[in-house]
Amino acid sequence: MPAQVDHAALFAATPSPYLVLGPDLVIVDVNRAYLEATARTRDDLVGQHVFQAFPDNPDDPEADGTRNLGASLHRVLSTREQDTMALQKYDIPVVRRPGEFEERWWSPVNTPVLGPDGQVAWIIHRVEDVTAFVKAYQAGDPTRIRVGRRLEAAQTLEAELYVRARELQRLNEELRQANTRERAVAVTLQEAMLYAPDLAHHPHDVAVRYLPAIGSLNVCGDWYDVVDIPPDRLALAVGDVIGHGLEAAAVMGMLRSALSAAIRALERPAQALEVLGLYARSIEGALGTTAVKAIVDRRSQLITYSCAGHPPPVLAHPDGRTELLDLATDPPLGARPMHVPRPQASIPYAPGDTLVLYTDGLIERRKEDIDVGIDRLRGALVECGSLGAERLADTLLNSLGVAGGGQDDIALVVARL
Repeated sequence: MPAQVDHAALFAATPSPYLVLGPDLVIVDVNRAYLEATARTRDDLVGQHVFQAFPDNPDDPEADGTRNLGASLHRVLSTREQDTMALQKYDIPVVRRPGEFEERWWSPVNTPVLGPDGQVAWIIHRVEDVTAFVKAYQAGDPTRIRVGRRLEAAQTLEAELYVRARELQRLNEELRQANTRERAVAVTLQEAMLYAPDLAHHPHDVAVRYLPAIGSLNVCGDWYDVVDIPPDRLALAVGDVIGHGLEAAAVMGMLRSALSAAIRALERPAQALEVLGLYARSIEGALGTTAVKAIVDRRSQLITYSCAGHPPPVLAHPDGRTELLDLATDPPLGARPMHVPRPQASIPYAPGDTLVLYTDGLIERRKEDIDVGIDRLRGALVECGSLGAERLADTLLNSLGVAGGGQDDIALVVARL
């Protein structure tokens, strides 16, 4: 048997300086290399908020270390992905001379450690002290430049790379701020168009959810729709537009409205999707959209559905069985060069069954087959299928690890029949 690895000993001995932060940015652990680099003790740091332990230099009016590091750490918390910072000037207090700061330059990398719930449990802050390198070039160290032309050229290139890294950091920050503003506008527009129908008066217990992607530009484009068709039918739909941002939100609004109108005028979900497909050909950015439409007929106790390239709805029974509505699948809107009638299928249901429609953000995970995600959803329905629609919707999101959002948008419709 291979020997067990003492990870605590490895962490303590690693030569690169490491700091471990909680989600509240309080220091929870530190290795020896970090203590040596900052001339601190464990008692000085553990239990302190990182910006209380290392505030900005009050004598430097251009100090931006806490701002830049704070932005990076919050990106890690929101995206759950590693964030590499450009070279950063971040002076540190001199321990033996209170009120004095020492000029220091660092190359930081912030890496999330995820807990069982998929959220960030810790952040590993790794730094390399590059102060000597920076100061040598700031001073134009002649002892290094006199060595020869080859070394001089290399030093010039390194200095240029350093300057460009600082400029790139500034431009990236401006780009992030612009993207954040656009994302906020797009999400606001998306949510405004996804007005929640008055579900309190539906004969069935229905819940809807929309969660924008976390820390991603791939937001907007997912939609849901719930339409009461008197006297005894309920139409449900979800869809997913290719693209992101304001453009995807606008396309989503047009397609959602068109499908909602088509299902009111036509009796068959397949016909409604055919009309939507023809309409999508006239809208830039609409081709490739996926959607699924289902009509619940309370009189015949049948669910009739048609799917355009979308993950199949799931019908869950009180006895723990689940069925995929996958017998009427077809390519996404506009995928075929010529118009072809879309397939349609029906499945009976019984009072107490639960129908779930969703977009792929609910089930898809990186480097994982989509069938694994569908099976995970079916398993979650077996465990909590007896809940009412509102509680079931929230429980599903939590069970699948996306209660706070995922890597992609999520639209979800839960109907207790």
